[in-house]
Amino acid sequence: MVDINDFSGKRVHMIGIGGSSMSGLVDFLLDRGCVVTGSDRDHSHHVEALEAKGIRVFIGHRAENVRGADLVVFSAAIRPENPERAEAARLNIPQMERSVLLGELMRGCRTAICVSGTHGKTTTTAMIGQALVEAGLDPSVHLGGELDALGGGTRLGGREVFVAEACEYHSSFLEMHPTIAVILNVDGDHYDYYKDIDDYERAFGDFLRLLPEDGVAIANGGDARALRLLLKSGRRAVTFGLSENDDYYPAQLRFDDFGRPAFDVMRRGDRLASVQLAISGDFTVLNALAAFAACMEAGADAERVAATLSRFGGVHRRFELTGIIDGVRMYHDYGHNPAEMAAAISVAKKQKAGCVWAVMQPHTYSRVKSLFDDYLTCTAAADKTLVTDICAARESDPGDINSRMLVDGMRSHGIDATLTPSFDDTERYLRAHWQPGDLVLTMGCGDINLLNEQMTQHGDTRPES
Repeated sequence: MVDINDFSGKRVHMIGIGGSSMSGLVDFLLDRGCVVTGSDRDHSHHVEALEAKGIRVFIGHRAENVRGADLVVFSAAIRPENPERAEAARLNIPQMERSVLLGELMRGCRTAICVSGTHGKTTTTAMIGQALVEAGLDPSVHLGGELDALGGGTRLGGREVFVAEACEYHSSFLEMHPTIAVILNVDGDHYDYYKDIDDYERAFGDFLRLLPEDGVAIANGGDARALRLLLKSGRRAVTFGLSENDDYYPAQLRFDDFGRPAFDVMRRGDRLASVQLAISGDFTVLNALAAFAACMEAGADAERVAATLSRFGGVHRRFELTGIIDGVRMYHDYGHNPAEMAAAISVAKKQKAGCVWAVMQPHTYSRVKSLFDDYLTCTAAADKTLVTDICAARESDPGDINSRMLVDGMRSHGIDATLTPSFDDTERYLRAHWQPGDLVLTMGCGDINLLNEQMTQHGDTRPES
């Protein structure tokens, strides 16, 4: 077992340092006195921010980058054959996966809130983090996204309270040390790693078993798999959901013209506070209820939590307005599996708009193959769908799946879908066909957000008034 506290004054090298999670961990290492270097495949905004802090970042993965390091930290996407990992192994330099480091940082905290689920982790974690900051609990926070209220994806607070997003990819969340564990939903994903939905569900059960005997398990009472795991956990169980049978539920739920919900937060029949969310969507009600439950279990004041949730502005890349071009509002959402894309489109449809354009960048060949049928209908609520080439991310092209197959399948289901392979293709098509008053929603966790940046640079862009 590598103890990160033993590396004060020593060099920690991070492979894939430009990732949102990895770059966020840098501040925690610096706080513990480590000398941090890193490498990444490409230059990026995160890399620029790290360099501005004085962190040396190598662009490209080469064996010599790790020489002289005392510890190597890598993300789950970095394979053992990576030249830097291979060189570290040859030199007997200790190596630690990103999630192990995150788990070690929270070990020993009086309150460690870990938020898991197929969808909504980043937003809910951000809600909890901001609420606990504003409630005076001084948490340390680690997100898989960027929140302006925290100044990014990381907040260095005290060492008594820690809030973290707990990702199930490669069972990373099993490295956490939660005292409060949240399960938002168990829908199934990452079938390049999990055998099937039952295997996926078992991992979430293992996650709940990480809780100490006096720990608290919080789960969505309306999600059958999450509820089943909760009831089997053997820990104190708290539910949230839309039913009065749940411990936390909404009363007087209503939505404004932009789909922003308002409701009273109820706990076992007692009204705790009223919330008027500033972000849209049916699912944001569940995220807010989960956040409220976790904050209450952490000892926060209900009215202060409600006040924070009411001004919570959302996380970057979560239905984020990136600009207005030619009278068309452009949004981006990180959703990258069919359920998340359908949810993002449901928010778009609540806006006042002419034509709603869904621009999908499918993510990884394995995900597209395993969820192929779901992809064919997930944009049904949009008026028009554009599909780019598949973002390979960590995978190689197997040659038996492509975006043309998705578009053909969508058309067979009555969806007005068009293949626009590159970002340039997509931009040309949009500009040739959109009308003032339309809404464009780009979706994916790859680099599709760069399309929004590209179009912003090329066109008449102004912020929404």
